[in-house]
Amino acid sequence: MSAKEVTIENRKTGEITDAVYEHPLIIRYCHWLNAVALFVLAGSGLQIFRAFPSFGAKIPQKVLINWPPSLAIGGWLGGALQWHLTFAWIYIGTGLLYLAYQVLSGNYKQVLFVSRDLPGVWPMVRHYFLFGPRPAPREAYNALQKHAYTSVFVLGVLSVGTGFVLWKPVQFSWLAWMMGGFHWARLWHFLILWAMVAFVFGHLVMVVVHGWNNFVSMLTGWKKDPEYIRR
Repeated sequence: MSAKEVTIENRKTGEITDAVYEHPLIIRYCHWLNAVALFVLAGSGLQIFRAFPSFGAKIPQKVLINWPPSLAIGGWLGGALQWHLTFAWIYIGTGLLYLAYQVLSGNYKQVLFVSRDLPGVWPMVRHYFLFGPRPAPREAYNALQKHAYTSVFVLGVLSVGTGFVLWKPVQFSWLAWMMGGFHWARLWHFLILWAMVAFVFGHLVMVVVHGWNNFVSMLTGWKKDPEYIRR
């Protein structure tokens, strides 16, 4: 039994339950604070987009999407920029703290996709999309879950990179050039937003599919009777 695994006995029923400490406090702190930051960034970003809802030249300007103000944050361009820049630093800070902890503690193997996860990709694809048999769980997250978490981390890095270009296009002109120019950086930033929205939707679906226990573990840190340690 590892240091992060305990056995709990219910005094009333005598039932024995295993529990694993999956999510340390720092991971839970980063997770929830980053989730709030992402929500505010999405809403304020769409308010900023409303000021120029196009990706081409300003003249002639063509409205790509007439995004409703009720689904945006900030009220006007200046307000949205203040919200966006404030929560961008929270987003970056929690992301760096999360990454530093994962690397220094070695915990990254639990959540990030590594080479040893490759053999597990096809069995999970077959299970989720082709209704094949479910592979026996051996870790907290399966190969596809790890791939999704790793992909969203890459998206987070790209969102910061494109965001810096939009914030300081002169200072980061070299980065804008790598992205194809300022207009292309705006487009990448916009597409990354919707890719992350798709991830959040899929993430919530998977939480429902895999049970309430997964949600509770992100609040308390402990997961009771996880399948991968059942004897």
